[in-house]
Amino acid sequence: MVDMTSARIKYGKLAYISSKAGIHLAQKYYAVRRGRQPGIYRTWPETQKQVSGFSGAQYKSFTTEVAAKSFMTAKATPPSTPTAKRAAGTTTQRATGTPTITVYTDGGSRNTGNVAGGHVRSVDKAAWAYRIELPDRAVTGSAGEFGATNNRMEIMAFRNALQRLVDLGQTQTEIQFVLDSQYVLNAVTKGWLAGWKRRGWKRSAGPLVNAELWQDVDRLLPQFSHLTYQWTKGHATNQGNVFVDHLLNETMDGMHQRPAGADRTVKAAPTQPLSSSSTPTTQHQADTEQSVADIAQSLRNLPFSDN
Repeated sequence: MVDMTSARIKYGKLAYISSKAGIHLAQKYYAVRRGRQPGIYRTWPETQKQVSGFSGAQYKSFTTEVAAKSFMTAKATPPSTPTAKRAAGTTTQRATGTPTITVYTDGGSRNTGNVAGGHVRSVDKAAWAYRIELPDRAVTGSAGEFGATNNRMEIMAFRNALQRLVDLGQTQTEIQFVLDSQYVLNAVTKGWLAGWKRRGWKRSAGPLVNAELWQDVDRLLPQFSHLTYQWTKGHATNQGNVFVDHLLNETMDGMHQRPAGADRTVKAAPTQPLSSSSTPTTQHQADTEQSVADIAQSLRNLPFSDN
């Protein structure tokens, strides 16, 4: 008989671990080493309240409580200062001073069951996300696709953030993009984009994948007067990068299995402006809670019996 009392519910990401004993829902542990109230939290919204807008915040997610406690007891690194912009693992390109707007973008895919370097399958989940930090608020966006590559999602995050800035009328201010994709960064800053355009949107070695997305980027970039770019190591200590990584993973968590012949794009809900202390995951929470309820009901209906 399945013991539902051992099931654990984690807000945002829902992982399923099968065993002979039944089905369990795994949790994450969010360790806040430097924040408004340091400690170990079980949900992303709780964690966000402790770190959003907190200068020098340091936090990280773990799959075990032991690992989270180890992070908490380790020596905290000093918070960065305006004079130390070239920290380890971070490269600044064309920096011109403190930006008025900071934009974080990220993309990812889950090619489950594939060998390293293998092609994604049509049922694999992928998603993109951005966070635009304006002087008075933050605006986020995220959506997903089935069967898309990581690079495609990185490009879409960048392109959609540019388009949202245009829609917001923010094209003549100082804007810095922070991203962990060397591919997108090099295309924009090393002249790759211009070369592809000269060759009719082709690479020197052959066809250009996602050419339609790069054409959109080429159309949008000239509308901005002050753009700078910064590379950051993904899934590390840059809090904006960590935020968009969480956001796109929540989008993938909310994607249901793709029916045969269905459109691979998962449409995003309308993006709402958010304050730095608010959470972008209300809909994802509702989806997760509903999923858990469905699982519990299904388990109760199964013909399990004690032997």
